[in-house]
Amino acid sequence: MAGVRVLVVGATGMIGGLAARMLYERGASMALAGRNAGRLADRSRLLGDCPRRVFDAYDLEGCAALAPWAARSLGGLDCVVVAIGVAGFGRAEHVDEAAAEHLMTVNALAPMAVVRGALPVLESGRSVGVVTGAVVDAPPQGTADYAAAKSALAAWLGVVGREQRRRGVRVVDVRMPHLEGGFADRAVTGRAPTLPPGADPGLSVERYLVEPLADAARRSP
Repeated sequence: MAGVRVLVVGATGMIGGLAARMLYERGASMALAGRNAGRLADRSRLLGDCPRRVFDAYDLEGCAALAPWAARSLGGLDCVVVAIGVAGFGRAEHVDEAAAEHLMTVNALAPMAVVRGALPVLESGRSVGVVTGAVVDAPPQGTADYAAAKSALAAWLGVVGREQRRRGVRVVDVRMPHLEGGFADRAVTGRAPTLPPGADPGLSVERYLVEPLADAARRSP
């Protein structure tokens, strides 16, 4: 991926941070966006003092502006990685409306806004990778609102991917498996159900996210 210009949105999280480091080690030029300003500055320094921008998932206009900013900062944009989200658990009648709104905004509306803003910037042969998760395919009880948000994003990405195919822009729905790392323990509401042991984060990020994007870069004109 030498010379490939990449924006990672969610670079202060575990998945986004791993993806950014792996892509940088493969030679990509990076721009980072994240919620935690201090952690974002640290990760930028580790990746060659690359451009960085703090954003809030509730600022949908700000989310849509990330890709145009990265394109200006990097002199163009070849790939966008979106790895933002929060977990939430509990039976439907126990999830209050504020938590339900938060889950839908952070897990669906914010990633959609990032991609929506990126599409006009990306040319033929470019790619977008958006993390959804295994919860889309097999949601356990106690995840109705969380799974609904991730499933909404997955459905949206499926349609967008078909729309963009003629333009030559690849949209990758990254169905990341349950990972070790404590993501479920940081839920915004409720407690996680009993889960099987999680997969190794580094191996999973490389297999499900970095390798497909590297393959798309190799195929690009």
